[in-house]
Amino acid sequence: MGLLNQIQSSRQSQRKGLAILLDPDKFESKSIDQIVHYQDIADFFLLGGSLMTRNSVAAVCSKIRSVSTLPVVLFPGNIFQVIPDADAILFLSLISGRNPDLLIGQHVHAAPILRESGLEVIPTGYMLVESGKLTSAHYMSGTMPIPADKPDIAACTAMAGELLGLKLIYLDAGSGATKPVSSETVAAVKNAVDLPVVVGGGIRSPEDAERILDAGADYIVIGNALEREGGEALIAEIRPVLRKYPANVSG
Repeated sequence: MGLLNQIQSSRQSQRKGLAILLDPDKFESKSIDQIVHYQDIADFFLLGGSLMTRNSVAAVCSKIRSVSTLPVVLFPGNIFQVIPDADAILFLSLISGRNPDLLIGQHVHAAPILRESGLEVIPTGYMLVESGKLTSAHYMSGTMPIPADKPDIAACTAMAGELLGLKLIYLDAGSGATKPVSSETVAAVKNAVDLPVVVGGGIRSPEDAERILDAGADYIVIGNALEREGGEALIAEIRPVLRKYPANVSG
């Protein structure tokens, strides 16, 4: 089963999932040990970032594979982060912004590479939501995020993405966000589309995770919070939150 089919199947069964976002620039030797701990709770790894200062995506992908059987999914900030060694790629179209390069421009350059790569390509509507501070994603994309208190704008944006044929909606407060996407925004988007909804950015507590999942998110993404002291404890605290949902497997 491909990753998109897995995500769609989880949504249909009302199962809730978790993805771990890894920034190759911040991946250290200790991260290898942490990967093992994520194996039995996460569904897949996301690999990428808004800005990278080292050409390390392939090396980090190889390290993840050396200790984990979970899918590695590219979450690229640009075409230079596209490698054939992963399992899939979120083909991100920044539908919340008006930067043509991130709506379609970079996709044109990436298309022939992806066609030859063998990667599973998942067309994804990527939506940046205001999070209380300027994040790397906001700055590097050169776009304004959707206002946090305008869930109707988020809902209509997601709806447009679905009508354009996108297969996944990703709501992101951005790396290092001071607050996660609001429950109101998640619920508005969930009710507006018949697509899986993934939410990341600013999730720092089990309460954040539960609030977003209860609002309708199918998957949550934890990334920056794991780089702080106590990151592994956060994963342990989120485990019972995921088990709260009856369709989730026990373990």
